[in-house]
Amino acid sequence: MENSKKSLWIGLGAVIGIIVIVGIIGVIVLKPEPEVLMGEVAAAEYRVSGKVPGRIVNIYVEEGQHVNVGDTLVYIPSPEVDAKMQQAKAARAAATAQSNKAKAGARSQTITAARELYNKAKAAEEVYSKSYERTKALYEKKVISAQKMDEVEAKYKAAVADCAAAKSQYEMALEGAQNEDKAAAAALVAQAQGAISEVTAYEAERYLLSPANGEVAEIYPKKGELVGQGSPVMSIVDLDDVWFTFSVREDLLQNLTVGSEVKVVIPALGEATYPAKVTYMRAMASYATWRATKNTGQYDVKSFDLKMKPLVEIPNLRPGMTVLIAEYK
Repeated sequence: MENSKKSLWIGLGAVIGIIVIVGIIGVIVLKPEPEVLMGEVAAAEYRVSGKVPGRIVNIYVEEGQHVNVGDTLVYIPSPEVDAKMQQAKAARAAATAQSNKAKAGARSQTITAARELYNKAKAAEEVYSKSYERTKALYEKKVISAQKMDEVEAKYKAAVADCAAAKSQYEMALEGAQNEDKAAAAALVAQAQGAISEVTAYEAERYLLSPANGEVAEIYPKKGELVGQGSPVMSIVDLDDVWFTFSVREDLLQNLTVGSEVKVVIPALGEATYPAKVTYMRAMASYATWRATKNTGQYDVKSFDLKMKPLVEIPNLRPGMTVLIAEYK
């Protein structure tokens, strides 16, 4: 009996031990793994494009090459721009000649001719004036007829009108062009100069320059290809302006707000942690994965776009690298 009881207790203990072990294993196996917040490295990227369409003649850089602000990247000549420059210069020359003519006034020969005509008309007026006075005296004495008096008076009035017209022509020749004509000619010169300035600006756009310090990430067209106005030619990545981007579900944002400091790990650079700060948070346009978050109801869990800036310089950091949040407070 004693051996039987002893065996029973041993068996019962073994069963209890097995149950405990199985329970512990179940807890370990079924325990949910902690959520891993994963993002990637992003950097400021500049698209290089030109205002002038044309065929690429020279590409002075290669992908992966470091460039500085103002470095010449591409040359795109444009025969159309050259033709427009010739047209603009011709228009300026014509407008300048017209303006000079308006400023200079009439030529000396024209002024001399107008003066002679005026003197001639003035002399004729004086002759007809004396003739009119004598004829008028004779008419008052009833020596000549009214018909003769009317003829002499008509010739006198015509001479007065011719003298006035000749005087106006002479004064106009002396004065030159009207102020309105001078202003119109000056406006044409300014318009032509504006066209030249515009074409000059387009000439400068034939050389595409680097807008920032950085690295040539990608060159899109090949040498000899035709590119349109505004078409991107290459992209420049500024490796000094980098940040981390994350897409985080809202139920994981308890301690992540703008201004929060976190520790991140970049697997490509080893196991070291780097400090970063949340600088931007915005709800994304569409929610990520639907899941139940309440026992009494369910709602859609949205994702938020987070941007974090590293607080220290991280050597060898490259856009596209994976970033993991190690801890946050």
